[in-house]
Amino acid sequence: MTSKLTHALDLSKSYPRSPRATLAGFVVAARMLDKCRAVIAGTANEYHYNCPLDQVFLDFTGIDADAFQAFVATDADDDAVAAWIQENSKPLSKEEIVVWNNSLRDKRISEMPANLQVFLEDYIAEVVPADKIVYNWFDVYDIEEGRI
Repeated sequence: MTSKLTHALDLSKSYPRSPRATLAGFVVAARMLDKCRAVIAGTANEYHYNCPLDQVFLDFTGIDADAFQAFVATDADDDAVAAWIQENSKPLSKEEIVVWNNSLRDKRISEMPANLQVFLEDYIAEVVPADKIVYNWFDVYDIEEGRI
């Protein structure tokens, strides 16, 4: 699927937002949106939409990946996508969202499922410079993409 989206990033020239950035009050959502737009526009480079990180958000909110992508394909801006997420998410209290956000912000590699730990063991060695320390899952993305 390739189409012109005015809000799509070219992920061969820039990075998606940090998984720590929020959209509609959720971590991960802004990054997922950036990747989804780029996939639709054909500018995703090596990034993938509906990857395991995106699926963590989609599972928590009960949002369907295809429905999200179809809405994003309308070239909705961030505010419209945030409103769509809020309308299409399963009912969640502010407390549930904050606790979930913080659990992801603080998630250590050792707390992840074994298959992801195995994947990240090799991935971290490949993309994280030796002088950088990974304290939690989101650090991997932010170090690799030069934010920290």
